[in-house]
Amino acid sequence: MSEGLNYKFLVDTFFIALSGVPIALFITIVALLFALPLGFLLALTRINRIPVLHRFAQVYVSFVRGTPIIIQIFIVYSSVPLLLSSLFTKFNIGMNVYDVNPIWYAFIVFTFNTTAVLIEVFRSALSTVNKGQLEAAQSVGLTNVQAYRRIIIPQALVVAMPNICTATVNLIKATSLGYAMSLQEITLKAKVAANAGYNYVEAYIDIFLVYLLLCSAVEFAFKLYEKRLSKYKPSVV
Repeated sequence: MSEGLNYKFLVDTFFIALSGVPIALFITIVALLFALPLGFLLALTRINRIPVLHRFAQVYVSFVRGTPIIIQIFIVYSSVPLLLSSLFTKFNIGMNVYDVNPIWYAFIVFTFNTTAVLIEVFRSALSTVNKGQLEAAQSVGLTNVQAYRRIIIPQALVVAMPNICTATVNLIKATSLGYAMSLQEITLKAKVAANAGYNYVEAYIDIFLVYLLLCSAVEFAFKLYEKRLSKYKPSVV
């Protein structure tokens, strides 16, 4: 093995790792598209203490908080194919579950994990909005849906946005575990490139740089959106 860093490999592999960004972003966007509405609705069940659903959301959040995401990945990636295989055999469905693109398992795992995070984010944010505003909106003829859309949600988003930003950045970083499902994302692409010459230090530096740039860009975009939402921030009397 040669001493020191292989700078040519470092530069070349940076662009290889960069080519995995679209997959990481695609998984992040799909997971958020499902997790945001689910997290909001389940947060409402906790705030309003709706029977059964309130307890379900509570147990769900505790389960996700208490288990590492890599274990959740292994459970889903190993158990879902077995479950589907037995169902397909039972109903004579001629489909090989092991030919399913692993990105579908990534959607399931990361949506499952992020929803639990957002339940607490929305529950905390909605609790900061004065309940009297909902009653006032109802008194002037607005439905609950209209009141939430026009009054409650904009104010709650002001409080929730920093935590949603954190959840999104954490989700992007968590996609680095997609290598466990053979996903061609940033980490796996760089590690495969490093296998030939055992240039793992250079590969990990490239992975570090790509995620740093990606997460910094996402944080910057959220900062811009937070400024737009600031008009809904309640004024202090």
